[in-house]
Amino acid sequence: MALPKQIRLVLVTPEKTLLDELVDSLQFPLYDGQMGVFPGHTPLVGRLGYGPLTVVVGDQERLYYIDGGFVQIKGEVLTLLTNRAIPAAEIDRQAAEEQLRRATELVATTDHEFAAKERELVRSRQMLAVARKR
Repeated sequence: MALPKQIRLVLVTPEKTLLDELVDSLQFPLYDGQMGVFPGHTPLVGRLGYGPLTVVVGDQERLYYIDGGFVQIKGEVLTLLTNRAIPAAEIDRQAAEEQLRRATELVATTDHEFAAKERELVRSRQMLAVARKR
């Protein structure tokens, strides 16, 4: 049996389905590192992290910022369920820098506040990194 040449990517946020198309490959953040996927990947369920989603179709590469969620690979369909997905070109760099500044200034006094601060620092740094790559 021949391996498929493309995988169907479905990118869903609480508001809408952003993408539902065939792609050659993609790379995205898991909570514990980056993952790359090509057609024919084994089934998988995982927790997404914060950072760049790179989608490759032919010789074109598109970049998005994704904000946590879950990934499922089942057959030739890869579904990303995320809180937020923003095309890199639509990220407001000044707003991302301001978000990072506010996260840096947060004062944490409890374990819960410390975890929230760390989460906001990672989110804002990753969003800014995606904005700089465009």
